[in-house]
Amino acid sequence: MKAASLSELKKELQQISPKELVELCVTLAKYKKENKEFLDFLLFESHDKALYITSVKKEIDEHFEELKLQSNLYYVKKGLRKQLRLITKYSKYVGDKALAAELLIYFCGKLKHSGIPYHKSQLIVNMYEQQIKKINTLINSLHEDLQQDYLNDLEKIMY
Repeated sequence: MKAASLSELKKELQQISPKELVELCVTLAKYKKENKEFLDFLLFESHDKALYITSVKKEIDEHFEELKLQSNLYYVKKGLRKQLRLITKYSKYVGDKALAAELLIYFCGKLKHSGIPYHKSQLIVNMYEQQIKKINTLINSLHEDLQQDYLNDLEKIMY
């Protein structure tokens, strides 16, 4: 089955009554958990992105507290990958490259200062370096004024 283009969907959605539109949104939210989470973000949290980013950082802090208790680096790596998937998802919800860079810088800073012996695992070191590359790519796509701010933040966690 071929999906319609976004412009076709937009035209069709404009023809639908508000009541039917609500029913479609609820059906879409029931279909997949990620759709429900995204709809939740759009309805309740998109108006205050700073508060949303703060709540994401708290969630990252909680995950790191759990990871500190883990002695096996294999499970630490799995936990870090899970956190990165969540950060990617939350960054996609916000749709702002600056905030995505901020979350990744926060993640890398937390990893570096967490006390987790990540230097003993080449996989975790590679994961950390990939995130630094991703941060640099995001920073380079920002406005020059913002670039300098985020580059300063990045330098703090690298050294």
